[in-house]
Amino acid sequence: MNKVAVFGAGSWGTAFSLVLADAGNVVTLWARREELSANINARHENADYLPGVSLANEIHATHDPAEALDGAELVVLAVPSQSLRSNLQRWSGDIPPHAVLLSLMKGVEVGSSKRMSEVIEEVTGIGAGRVAVLSGPNLSHEIAARQPAASVIACTDEAVAEALQLRCHTAFFRPYTNTDVVGCELGGATKNVIALAVGMAVGLGFGDNTTATVITRGLAETARLGLALGADPYTFSGLAGLGDLVATCSSSLSRNRTFGEKLGQGMSVADIASSTRQVAEGIKSCVSIRDLATKAGVEMPIVEHVAALVEGDLAPQEMLVSLISRSAKSERS
Repeated sequence: MNKVAVFGAGSWGTAFSLVLADAGNVVTLWARREELSANINARHENADYLPGVSLANEIHATHDPAEALDGAELVVLAVPSQSLRSNLQRWSGDIPPHAVLLSLMKGVEVGSSKRMSEVIEEVTGIGAGRVAVLSGPNLSHEIAARQPAASVIACTDEAVAEALQLRCHTAFFRPYTNTDVVGCELGGATKNVIALAVGMAVGLGFGDNTTATVITRGLAETARLGLALGADPYTFSGLAGLGDLVATCSSSLSRNRTFGEKLGQGMSVADIASSTRQVAEGIKSCVSIRDLATKAGVEMPIVEHVAALVEGDLAPQEMLVSLISRSAKSERS
């Protein structure tokens, strides 16, 4: 039996646990709240995050990280990106010596501007060849409903990526492999910020021309940053780039787009955040991605404007007007 530990019992961690169980793995799902793990085991359902979705018998929940990690060959990390470092510092001593770590997180750490794989390597001391990332157009509710979807598993060790591909390939979920960890992570993190901007445009009542403009220019910004940091440019035209960006910016199921819509309608960041359990990663990552771009000497106006709004320096209407009225230039610049 293939034992997998999944850390994070939110909607995405739970949905990916279903994929792993469908692929023949035995899954231990770690939940931050003890009452949530007890309820999952009693009802075979995560009523807090995926109500109505029946969980397979191969999925068992626990609040004890040591229990989750005991004998695990694969450790999947699906916690909010800004809590990864503090959580890993508590868990790393119990990670089995040969386990592979797979990040489902799409963020950049505030303060350090490090990608999630970099945080994992730094805290655990595990080399890059045992750290992989998964990214793509994977809205959790659709994955849990077993609607057909694809994704990318990236690792600097191609053999590890291929082994993980086999561990989560099902009749409904098709993973592709890649060795471009940098590009996959930057695509996943930056699309959340672009989705906030798209949501704001929708919340303000603007139509498809505006949203298509923000999506397309957002992809250009992401690719510029990726190239400066050594990513493969082809990654941004694939599932972890364009695919993830389109899904997140277009779907009402997207937390970041929904958060942006509420901002456009006049709600504050604090009010929206307090009204939901779900984390909109772009709210935190916009500042760290802006800082990362500044260090790399890359101009990212959409990211910069979203960060200014989150910091209270711009209103949504002012942000979009400021973006459009910037000095004219070549599309390739």
